[in-house]
Amino acid sequence: MDTYQDIRVLTVAQAQPDVRAAFIRRTYVHLAGAVAAFIGVEALLLKSPLAPAMLKFISANRYGWLMILGAFILAGWLGRSLASGVRSVGAQYAGLAGYVVAEAIIFVPLIYIAVLYSSPSVIPNAAILTALLFAGLTTVAFTTRTDFSFLQGILTIGGFVALGLIVCGAIFGFGLGLVFSVAMVGLASAAILYDTSKVIHHFSPDQHVAASLELFASVALLFWYVLRILMSLSRR
Repeated sequence: MDTYQDIRVLTVAQAQPDVRAAFIRRTYVHLAGAVAAFIGVEALLLKSPLAPAMLKFISANRYGWLMILGAFILAGWLGRSLASGVRSVGAQYAGLAGYVVAEAIIFVPLIYIAVLYSSPSVIPNAAILTALLFAGLTTVAFTTRTDFSFLQGILTIGGFVALGLIVCGAIFGFGLGLVFSVAMVGLASAAILYDTSKVIHHFSPDQHVAASLELFASVALLFWYVLRILMSLSRR
């Protein structure tokens, strides 16, 4: 996770109640739009030659999944940097749109495998569980009004540990298994608390597009590992 920006302008938490309410509404409308766009782009990609081509590449390449996960991390970093590092609303939209498309491409092999080899209920159930977890965590962040910035260190260390395990698994040929996916769901849940707190306490009211990108990145991470868990259980 990236560090909080210095507070040089009025933050959402310091704004008037009507301004704060408008920011929250715009942020979650844009988040919903990003999720809808992701679903639309993903549906198109799954019907294209890209899906079997990516699966074939990953199956034939020992480091295929490592490359996919590396792209996942890089896309998140670039999207967040572009969206939250500028004041231009246009640049924030560009960051959000680019990130949604990148995530849709990255998710293609995982969802394609789920479609081919898992129960038809796996993807809808993963989406429902992700939505419920996100709603619950968001409620906690808003109702407690806690500044979860203390999670930054945990998320940073956890992210490096997870990346190290992924690299070692690719190099030495061992699977990370169900326990790793459960741990990553916990890390993604902490990221949602952190990001929700961050956009309230450290974003300005004109950064609703960047805020939606922050939240979408954490939702994507959560969905990825919830889906992996359900796929693993479905195969059993």
